[in-house]
Amino acid sequence: MAAILLGSLLAPSWPAPPALAQAPAATAPAAEDRRVQLANRTGQEARALHAVRSGRGDWGRNLLPGPMPTAKVFAFRAEAEAGCRFDLRLVMADGREAVLRNRDICAAPRIVVEEADLRAAASRPAPGEPNPRARVSSGTGFVVATDRVLTNQHVVGGCDRIFIRTANGRTLPAVPPARVNAELDLALLVVPGDPGEVLSFRASPEVRRGEGVIAYGFPLPGLLSSDPKLTRGEVNGLNGLGNNPGHYQISAEVQPGNSGGPLLDLRGHVVGVVVSKLHAQNIAKRTGDIPQNVNFAVKGTAAQNFLRQAGVSPRTEPSTGAELGGADVGDIANRGTVFIRCER
Repeated sequence: MAAILLGSLLAPSWPAPPALAQAPAATAPAAEDRRVQLANRTGQEARALHAVRSGRGDWGRNLLPGPMPTAKVFAFRAEAEAGCRFDLRLVMADGREAVLRNRDICAAPRIVVEEADLRAAASRPAPGEPNPRARVSSGTGFVVATDRVLTNQHVVGGCDRIFIRTANGRTLPAVPPARVNAELDLALLVVPGDPGEVLSFRASPEVRRGEGVIAYGFPLPGLLSSDPKLTRGEVNGLNGLGNNPGHYQISAEVQPGNSGGPLLDLRGHVVGVVVSKLHAQNIAKRTGDIPQNVNFAVKGTAAQNFLRQAGVSPRTEPSTGAELGGADVGDIANRGTVFIRCER
């Protein structure tokens, strides 16, 4: 859901002479910008074309200046900063649409849409309202600044729309684009409307092996109750799978749906972002033994660096004084932790 930066549109090729295949020199985009051609081979007139970077939370604006006849080609330029992976959507006059996801426009800059690519358009909910007919996955996030929510990139990647449910039960739409770091598996969402209280990261001292931690989030929402869950554990290791220096290994139990939630110390400060658990069945096939409760979190220091690079100053506090009970830490976490709904 990182920003899609579409360059200036060329005139559609159907009314243009061959010479228009190249934009005039005065308006030509930089050499590194990528020219993309989309061919309509559906047998239907197209009324709208949307092209956004893969993983963005909406379809953006319609690129077509007018109806696009069948057997014609439309050309546009994508800025180099937008990368190579795009989701495209062509909407036909009869209401059907073709949705082509994760297309590599660098490797294949000419895209052909055939009749076989068309499908009935899903009914559209009102703007800002969840779609009850959408395919849904979910995760957890937490508030890190005013109207900013941190989660995992894999929670929001490939979503058509993203909604969050606040601690007081309100539903708010996230506004694309998100800022992401695929290597860290982190994403920063813009969620106007006061999604909750800002949680503070731990500034000092450094996290030690054996410290108690609490994971907070929304595991297995389709199976368990919809309220947030709290689990306690310890920091088992200061590196993650494959000696990953950006992760902690933790024993606090996590399940699908916990991803993106805060990991807190026993004074209520964020020390990590829950990211994954070891796949017990796959490890058992390789080793003949089932691993017990091996889970991972992105280190809080890595998350803070990501936020600063995204232009957000995380709130930090030294973690001192007496430790709190689990219920008290849960109360702190609850005020800034949100449920994330991903619609596809």
